[in-house]
Amino acid sequence: MMRIRHEVLPFIGIVAVVSTCMGLLLEHMLLSAFLFLLGTLYLLYFFRDPERIPPPDPSGILAGADGRVMSVTRHDERTYLHADSIRISIFLNVFNVHVNRSPMPGYAKFLGYFPGKKFFAFREKSSEHNQNNKILIEGTRTRCLVVQIVGPVARRVVYWLDLETPVPVKAGDRIGMMKFGSRMDIYLPVSDVDVVVTPGDKVRAGETVIARTRPIRSDEQRMNSKMPREGE
Repeated sequence: MMRIRHEVLPFIGIVAVVSTCMGLLLEHMLLSAFLFLLGTLYLLYFFRDPERIPPPDPSGILAGADGRVMSVTRHDERTYLHADSIRISIFLNVFNVHVNRSPMPGYAKFLGYFPGKKFFAFREKSSEHNQNNKILIEGTRTRCLVVQIVGPVARRVVYWLDLETPVPVKAGDRIGMMKFGSRMDIYLPVSDVDVVVTPGDKVRAGETVIARTRPIRSDEQRMNSKMPREGE
């Protein structure tokens, strides 16, 4: 049976009130019942939370959201990654699964909610100007910046993990949700990864590989081998 997020309940209540008011106003309770049924079915569909099985690829960086790759662009991300970076932008429509997942294993740190505007999420300037949550995930081979972006339809983005302390996550773990259409930007250091998706590709959170970490160089392997292990 498909799992449904409990966050759907307040929205079903709103649909019940709106459909009842319309039925009373139009003196047509059959219409009210139809609107309630239609609205409830859509909400249950929207708040679905299917299980996802990450591929057995230790080098894979996964999509953090369902949707379509809008763009793959290069950015100088000096605020959080301190590196020349690749930004992979994923656009979610109102029919996509909106549960977000960690693109990679590591420690997820909530950087904060940043207020802003609500341009349409498919517009390039939405990355810089729209309201968003920022999450930094630091792994053993690389790190990534995940940005949950609000559009004019998506009124809220939610991060479910600890807001104060970094939390260990595995690739594909659920980390939050964007409600009713939005955008996710994933930034990765250029030197660490090779991107394997192109604009127009459809992706699934927790399943689709969007980039792969590059092999560890021999000098890094020597350095890692000399590092003391825990307990030594």
